[in-house]
Amino acid sequence: MLRILLACGIGASTGFMAANMRKVAKKQKLDVEIHAVSKSQVMEYADKIDVLLLGPHFSSEVPKYREELKNNNVIVSSINPEYYASLDGEKILEAALNLAKNKK
Repeated sequence: MLRILLACGIGASTGFMAANMRKVAKKQKLDVEIHAVSKSQVMEYADKIDVLLLGPHFSSEVPKYREELKNNNVIVSSINPEYYASLDGEKILEAALNLAKNKK
């Protein structure tokens, strides 16, 4: 199972995104777990996730989270602004799956 965490300022917009991603995953019968939190909660999930996607407005913090999560083997990236703005759960899920696939 691939465990994906979305994070933004307070977790509201990524909450909608996570719901959209879960719908797509269910439709495609994918074995994924998707959650959304505020970025202040990310480290609570450090040992429970495979991929962390930050809202595009926090893309400058990707290097910081990569460093903090390197011992947990977590892939860290930011969400494409276009996909984020349109709440495109399918595209963001596809991006997360590709990140995980390319790491292996």
